[in-house]
Amino acid sequence: MAYCILIRHGRSTANTQGVLAGWTEGVALDETGVEQAQALVERLQGTPLVHLATSPLQRCRETAQPLLGAYDLDAQVHDGLGECRYGAWTGRPLKELVDEPLWRTVQDQPSQAVFPDGESYPGESISAMAERAVAAIREIDAEVSSAHGAHAVWAAVSHGDVIKAIIADAVGTPLDDFQRVHVDPASISVIHYTDTRPMLLRSNDTGSSALRPPAPQQDTPVSGDAAVGGGAGLGSES
Repeated sequence: MAYCILIRHGRSTANTQGVLAGWTEGVALDETGVEQAQALVERLQGTPLVHLATSPLQRCRETAQPLLGAYDLDAQVHDGLGECRYGAWTGRPLKELVDEPLWRTVQDQPSQAVFPDGESYPGESISAMAERAVAAIREIDAEVSSAHGAHAVWAAVSHGDVIKAIIADAVGTPLDDFQRVHVDPASISVIHYTDTRPMLLRSNDTGSSALRPPAPQQDTPVSGDAAVGGGAGLGSES
């Protein structure tokens, strides 16, 4: 089967504001996010990319755009790669959400977490998000393999929680442990779906060999918690 490159969107305006964007329209990349998206072309230079799929949300489509131009591809927009539907949590500051009883379920037993419907946005369970995301990736991977061969390389631009769920499935980790997976903005992870099992070849590659702790942030979620909607327990990077 093909090789799937999972790309988290670059840093967005919601990330810098510390709010949970969800399916909010008009959430774009911030200046750093635009630079991260452009840098993906150089980071993937020499990669024989034959297909690119993306979440329908603006921040993912903007992240995909430089790669589409570099490889002369058209994007496949797939709802299955869209962000988890956070319902009534959509658009709320993370510093408020940490006080919600549901926050602990999201952190400690995410397979049981169901986001309540809001007036403008429907809710979704994390398990439903994970199921449709994994199904989408496997479906596209099979299509790419059929069209381009078993060693074809393709990319999917999506969101932190979605990518974490896909990685957890690939390595056989229960969904209740998916918060152990870390996915930074504009990071690259690679999965190869073989005839017998998926293989995780790379995870959370940000293109830098530097290893240093992040700068302290204000209004950060509880220590050790992963920010909803992201890979890191950092309000400004979720």
